[in-house]
Amino acid sequence: MAVKIRLRRMGKKKAPFYRVVVADSRYPRDGRFIEEIGTYNPLTDPAEVNIDAEAAKKWIGNGAQPTDTVRDLLKKQGVL
Repeated sequence: MAVKIRLRRMGKKKAPFYRVVVADSRYPRDGRFIEEIGTYNPLTDPAEVNIDAEAAKKWIGNGAQPTDTVRDLLKKQGVL
C-alpha cells in the first residue's frame, strides 16, 4: 500500500479549493482518505496555504510520499 499526501479538489466549477489529505494511492482523487492535514486556496492573492506541519512531518516520517504540488506547498511552509 502506497500512502500519498495529495490535494483533494473541493469547491465549485471554475473555483477550485483544495484539501491536503493523506490517502492510499489506489483511492480516487476525491474519494476516501485517511486524514485531512490542511487546506490550499489558489484563488486568493497570495494563495492561502494552511498545513498542519506536525501531522505532515509525522506522515512523511512514516513513509508517505507527497505529490509534486504538495511538496512545493510544504517547502513554501517550511515543513520540508
